Amino acid sequence: MTVHQTLLPPGWKRPKGYANGISARGRMVFTGGIVGWDADEVFASDTLAGQFRQVLENTLSVLGEAGAGPEHIVRMTWYITSRDDYRAQIVEIGSHYRALIGRNYPAMAVVEVAALVEKAALIEIETTAIVPD
Repeated sequence: MTVHQTLLPPGWKRPKGYANGISARGRMVFTGGIVGWDADEVFASDTLAGQFRQVLENTLSVLGEAGAGPEHIVRMTWYITSRDDYRAQIVEIGSHYRALIGRNYPAMAVVEVAALVEKAALIEIETTAIVPD
């Protein structure tokens, strides 16, 4: 069930894999910057796509504590350390996204940064979800 409305101005092309804007109503749930380590704070992967999958699993675990699921995600901000790695691994990243999040495409931004606080981290994502009242 869709809990939000995608905003697409008339005449605009539909973006692929994200939304330009979202309108939603309900209880807001936020995550901090989630990285791709496990519950023991160990990075099992040294690839962007591998860490991305773990970030999504971690994000869904945190959202689940508030009764939110992937269908409630309305905004994500991704911080990546390499745009080149992102582009080279986009097929695998997309596959992980669809497997864990499905066909929910929230408002998103992807930002390349020089480094993240966790030295081994290749990606960090902040997420906002809205759970219906």
